[in-house]
Amino acid sequence: MTTTTTAPETARTLPLPALLALATAVFVTSLTETLPAGLLPAMSGDLGVSESAAGQAVTVYAVGTALTAIPLSAATATWRRKRLLLAAMAGFAVANTVTAVSGHYALTMAARFVAGVAAGLAWALLAGYARRLVPGPLQGRAVAVVMTGVPVALSVGVPAGTYLGGALGWRWAFALMTGVAVLLLGWIALGVPDRPGQERAGRVPVARVLSVPGVVPVLFVTLVFVLAHTVLYAYIATFLDEFGLGGSTDLVLLVFGGASLLSIWIVGGFIDRRLRALTVASTVLVGAAAALLAVFADTPAPVYVAAVLWGLGWGGAPTLLQTAVADAGGEQADAAQAMLVTLWNAAMAGGGAVGGLLLGLFGATAFPWSVLALLVPVVAVVVGARTHGFPAPRAGA
Repeated sequence: MTTTTTAPETARTLPLPALLALATAVFVTSLTETLPAGLLPAMSGDLGVSESAAGQAVTVYAVGTALTAIPLSAATATWRRKRLLLAAMAGFAVANTVTAVSGHYALTMAARFVAGVAAGLAWALLAGYARRLVPGPLQGRAVAVVMTGVPVALSVGVPAGTYLGGALGWRWAFALMTGVAVLLLGWIALGVPDRPGQERAGRVPVARVLSVPGVVPVLFVTLVFVLAHTVLYAYIATFLDEFGLGGSTDLVLLVFGGASLLSIWIVGGFIDRRLRALTVASTVLVGAAAALLAVFADTPAPVYVAAVLWGLGWGGAPTLLQTAVADAGGEQADAAQAMLVTLWNAAMAGGGAVGGLLLGLFGATAFPWSVLALLVPVVAVVVGARTHGFPAPRAGA
C-alpha cells in the first residue's frame, strides 16, 4: 500500500468526523488493554484467582498483539481498509462481551488474547489509514488527531472505568466497552471513507522491509523509548509509595495525562515540518522528568513538574514514531507499521519484566536512573538518522 493519500490535493481542512472515528478506535484499543489495571481486585475475587494471575489479562493482551501483528498485517494487506478496521472493531466487541460474561479464568484469558489480536490489526492500520484520508501537508496533523485516543483512554477512560467497576461491578465496565465498539462500527461504516489495500504486485516479504533506509533506526528508537517509559510507568505507584506519595498517584497520572493531551496538540501543529526536532525534544523532556524524579522524588512539587515534563515528552511519541516509520517505509508502510506495533508491545511486556527485576535487585529508586540510561542511545540514534528515519526537515514539508 502506498502512503500517498488519495484524498483531493486541493483539500485544506481535516475530515474531522472520519478522523475522530479513528481516534475513537484508538481509544477503544488503548482502554481495552489498560482497563484491567483498575479492576484487578474485583476481577481476581470474581474469577477465583490471585491478583497477580488476574494481572496477566494485560500481559496476554500484549502477547496477542505482539505475536500476530506482523503475520496478520501481511495476510490482510490486500483488504480494503474500511473492511479491515470494521473486522478489528468487531473483534473488540466480541472479546469484551466474552470478558464481561465469563465466569472462568481460562475463557477470560482467551478473550483477552483475541482482543490483543484485534489490537494488532488496528494499530498496524490506523496511522496509515489516517494519512490516506488527507493530502500530504496534513498527514502529520491527521495522525495527531487519531492518536489523541491514547491519552484520553489513559487519563479519562481508565479512571472512569475504575469508578464504574467500583459502583456497578467490573463486568459492566467491559460491557460498556462493547457498547462503544458497537456504536463505533456504525460510525465507521457511515462516516469513514474507504481506501483500497495494497496490490499484490507491490508486496514484498516482511523481512525485506528492514532493508528500507530509515526503518531500522525508527524501530530501534521505538523499542528502547517505549521500554524506558514502561519501566517507570508500570511501577509509578510503587515508586511514589517509596517516597510517601503513594496516595497522590491518581493525581500525578492525571497531570501526566493532561500534559500528554497538550503534547499531541503541539506535535500536531508542527510535525509536518519539525519531525526530527520534536522527536529529540520528546526524548529530552522524558529524560528531564526522570532526572527530577531521580533527585527530588521525596518532594511533591518537583514530582508534579516531572509529571508535566513526562507527559509533554511522551504524549506525542506515538504520533512521531508512527509518522516516522510510515515516511521511512514508503510503499511498505503498512508492513513497517506492523513491525512497530510488534516492537511496541514487546517493549511494554519487557518494561514490566525489567522493572520487576530492577525492583527486586535495587529497589524503586532505580527506575528513573534506568530511564536516563536507556534514553541516551535513543537520542544518539535520532540525531544520527539525519538522512533517513528522522530527517530534517521532513521530505515534502
